[in-house]
Amino acid sequence: MNFEAKTRGWPKIEIRNLHKSFGPKKVLDGVDLDVAAGESVVVIGGSGTGKSVMLKCILGLLQPDRGSIKVDGEEVVGMNGSERRRVMRKFGMLFQGAALFDSLPVWMNVAFGLIEGRHMPRDEAKAIALGKLAAVGLGAEVAELYPVELSGGMQKRVALARAIATEPEIIFFDEPTTGLDPIMSDVINELIIKCVQDLGATALSISHDMASVRRIAHRVAMIYNGRIIWTGAVDAIDHSGNPYVDQFIHGRAEGPIQMAAAYP
Repeated sequence: MNFEAKTRGWPKIEIRNLHKSFGPKKVLDGVDLDVAAGESVVVIGGSGTGKSVMLKCILGLLQPDRGSIKVDGEEVVGMNGSERRRVMRKFGMLFQGAALFDSLPVWMNVAFGLIEGRHMPRDEAKAIALGKLAAVGLGAEVAELYPVELSGGMQKRVALARAIATEPEIIFFDEPTTGLDPIMSDVINELIIKCVQDLGATALSISHDMASVRRIAHRVAMIYNGRIIWTGAVDAIDHSGNPYVDQFIHGRAEGPIQMAAAYP
């Protein structure tokens, strides 16, 4: 992806010295990360290294033990109630495994945030949902189907349509190509690029799929032992000079990374 940093007084997302433990298990141990406005950053790392925990802290699903998370220069750690909801309106999220509501037809899945979060009339929300489905290559005939009637790739497209339905400023992608074959993975990657660019959104993703990372990232950050140990442009990743990055991107069993028990 091509990227030109926008003039800004602060990063769109700024994380400083973020810590999170679960009992004796220290998951985040001083994470520092910036994401510029309009940038697509992908955080890589093995299972149990803290990628998902970091994402959940940004979203407010987990409360960090200490540290700072700023969105547009505004501290969000400790926010709740109406202030948290105001910030959340800036966010869109594509969950791992799509996480669609089985009991709702496709269009209502896509329009859920508009109807429940923004109290938009159903007819208006449905019209937007149909437009977002079209944006991810799905026709109106899919709108009345239920998730169980869709393939995995179609479910992921619906989830992407839901993530962009509110036209968010920031979109989070949690392992966006997990469970998809290589061809469908590339389709989803292309749709992510198109949707993010069309919205002018900022994107923060977590992934272990290096083919996806290379397609959707402007910049890559690697997390290990609860810290960001390397950041750089995506085209610099093969020459990082970091043995941990080198082992991870090439999937080598031998190297400095020791396998850890999986954690959130």
